[in-house]
Amino acid sequence: MAAGPWSMALAGVVKDEKQRLREDEHTVLIKDGFPKARHHYLVLPKPVQLRGPGSFERDDCVLIQRLVKMGEDLAEELTAKDGRLKFRFGFHAIPSMSHLHMHVISQDLDSPSLKNKKHWNSFTTEFFMDADMVIEGLKADGHLEIDKRRYEEMLKHDLTCPNCSLSCSNLPKMKDHYRRCRV
Repeated sequence: MAAGPWSMALAGVVKDEKQRLREDEHTVLIKDGFPKARHHYLVLPKPVQLRGPGSFERDDCVLIQRLVKMGEDLAEELTAKDGRLKFRFGFHAIPSMSHLHMHVISQDLDSPSLKNKKHWNSFTTEFFMDADMVIEGLKADGHLEIDKRRYEEMLKHDLTCPNCSLSCSNLPKMKDHYRRCRV
């Protein structure tokens, strides 16, 4: 996990009631401050927790299922308005923010905030750990093995289309290809 004041920013956002889009007794949903897609949200547990996927244990499956439920409810509403939307729910293997959060992100990956290879690869490689896979891993093994070096290397991989595996030399070309890719 990241260290320093910036990595702690979610604490202030969650405390600001104006930032909360919805909440229940266990979770709160906010917009990502630097969205990497047209629809990009974060679901955080209540109370806010300072940890990441590497500290998850089998007992955390219930917590993760609550985060997923909040994300699924939002995605269902949004897809009812636009049936072309597709969403993923998951965690970064090595989060940049210190507070536990699950991403709810539309798969258009169309945003001015998606600016570099690290941003692209953090949502298109195994660095983005789908919540369902996290739950399966926890149920099977009781914990997740986070090989920090392996996951950090994923952020340096070539830009590759998650649909067809085409590589592009730069992000504008990748975004243009991805918009048109229908594989």
